[in-house]
Amino acid sequence: SFKPDLVWIKSRSNVTNHVDNDSSRGAGIDLYPNLTNAEGATGVFTSFNSNGFSLGPDGGGAENGNGLTYVAWQWQAGAGTTSSNTSGSITSTVSVNTTAGFSVVTYTGNGSNGATAGHGLGVAPSMVIVKNRDATYSWMVKTSSLASTYNLRLQDVAAATAALGSGYVDGLTSTVFTLYSGSSDIRNVNGNTEHYVAYCWAPVAGYSAFGTYTGNGSTD
Repeated sequence: SFKPDLVWIKSRSNVTNHVDNDSSRGAGIDLYPNLTNAEGATGVFTSFNSNGFSLGPDGGGAENGNGLTYVAWQWQAGAGTTSSNTSGSITSTVSVNTTAGFSVVTYTGNGSNGATAGHGLGVAPSMVIVKNRDATYSWMVKTSSLASTYNLRLQDVAAATAALGSGYVDGLTSTVFTLYSGSSDIRNVNGNTEHYVAYCWAPVAGYSAFGTYTGNGSTD
């Protein structure tokens, strides 16, 4: 019953990649949350609709293989509309839904350590996921629960790590998130002239919440 701006698809019955499409980058421009690959145009995902999305034939089976079963998670940001955001040192383009606490952010990196990009939410996000669209680099995940300089990598099983070698996200404020250099370079999050997408969530009652827990190994 709404026009989505981010659709994340996974086959439930076949060994295939996760696939995400967002309206800011355009339908059919796939990213793979379980891989470090740059984005690629497969064209299987054909449109974002007022009540869902449309798919074409899919020989690979990641989004619409004949007879396969799927799950699709969907979020609405600006319902296909974007605006320029100059809150950060990098001008970003945002598609934002402040009611639900979600935005899709695209920006072009400038290679600067400590650069900032605006997210448009008006409150500090609790989770930001950033991906280099042009090159084979990690998906960087920052949550408000992680200690300063710590990020997770969406595509692998590694524990949270401090000051990752190729750049990380930190400094979540009501207007921006900050892009830092790691021990080797910054291209995970802010390579010069490279293109990025960021998915940002802020907690809103009835929409989403974020937190942590410590396991106790018990069935209680």
